[in-house]
Amino acid sequence: MSKALSNKVALITGSSRGIGRAAALALAKEGASLIGVHYASNTDAAHSTVREIEALGAKAVAIEADLKKGKEATDDIWQQFKTAAIATTGEPCLDIHINNAGVAPALSLAQTSEAVFDETLAINLKGPFFLIQAVADHIRDNGRIINISTGFTRVAAPTHPAYAASKGALETLTLALAPEFGPRGITVNTVMPGVTETDMNAAWMVIPQARAGAEAMSVFSRVGQPADVADVIAFLASNKARWVTGQVIDATGGTRL
Repeated sequence: MSKALSNKVALITGSSRGIGRAAALALAKEGASLIGVHYASNTDAAHSTVREIEALGAKAVAIEADLKKGKEATDDIWQQFKTAAIATTGEPCLDIHINNAGVAPALSLAQTSEAVFDETLAINLKGPFFLIQAVADHIRDNGRIINISTGFTRVAAPTHPAYAASKGALETLTLALAPEFGPRGITVNTVMPGVTETDMNAAWMVIPQARAGAEAMSVFSRVGQPADVADVIAFLASNKARWVTGQVIDATGGTRL
């Protein structure tokens, strides 16, 4: 029986851990043939994810690049992935591109330095912008571009203003690009996670009061798991989401409804 993503080729930034890793595994379970696992520095985690993907029957390649380097990094990511795609499929093709990599400095307006601001924008916005630019001509018709945002674009977050602003811009970029890719049947959407149990949140989530507060924000009275968000991503990557584009899909677990 054919799976929803049979023979699809995917590239996911920041996919060695957390939501990115869960998305990679979800796509592999749905039959993706090749998945690019981008990471910045954690080689062990990236290769562990590659092994998990391959155990599910898909091929995978680890791609190292530091998105703080901007277009230099995005061009490097595409060149590495293109080489793997040609070796696997015979052509530099891509069906599903997911911009998941991100940083979330917990710093107020007064605490945010120019260096932190620039790094946050480079990874969360500049990276996705120029990586989409790099892959645009290689995404096959009826492909998918999926950006990962944050619930902080819907719920005020004075503790994370630079992070929230960068993700708000990413949502606007999604809207701006949807008409450009539409004629080729390519959808462009954003997934908005809420508080999710990932390495990014591990340090504060072990504090009982902090965790209880996070759980209370959701109508389900729990924090999200990476798979909760990954399943939404997998849906948007499939043909079932062919009529959805330019949208921000709320996957916050009903945060503060």
